[in-house]
Amino acid sequence: MAQSVVRIAVHAVFSTKERKNLIPQDELPDLWAYLGGIARNTKVVLIIAGGMRDHAHLLFELPAKADVADVVGIFKSNSSRWMRERHRNFAWQAGYGAFNVSPSQIGVVKQYIANQAEHHKKRDFKEEFLIMLKKAGVDYDPRYIFD
Repeated sequence: MAQSVVRIAVHAVFSTKERKNLIPQDELPDLWAYLGGIARNTKVVLIIAGGMRDHAHLLFELPAKADVADVVGIFKSNSSRWMRERHRNFAWQAGYGAFNVSPSQIGVVKQYIANQAEHHKKRDFKEEFLIMLKKAGVDYDPRYIFD
């Protein structure tokens, strides 16, 4: 094949340190917009960013020459620095979850992220994340998943 073609959609999820409500409710839209700016500056197609006061969801297209850890790391480090300018004690957790998304499911995941407030009336972040791991068939050690 003479040309390389890639379309890999990733749903990344990460929480604030100790899953505390460190993001003020009225600043959520600003944080999602800032993450959009990070994406534009790094040539990542961010389809949607959303979440709650204790966690973020990003749906993005992984560039052909990038890896998930680097892209998520860029989002987390830059947004953390920006948030700490406003809130001295802000920090993201050390880890993250990242799940591949079939092109046919991008709309479903986009809607899921857009409706986080409604979704979290039924379950908290920990329950949500464990369900995501189960659906993705990810093996994990429950002793370490939320450290």
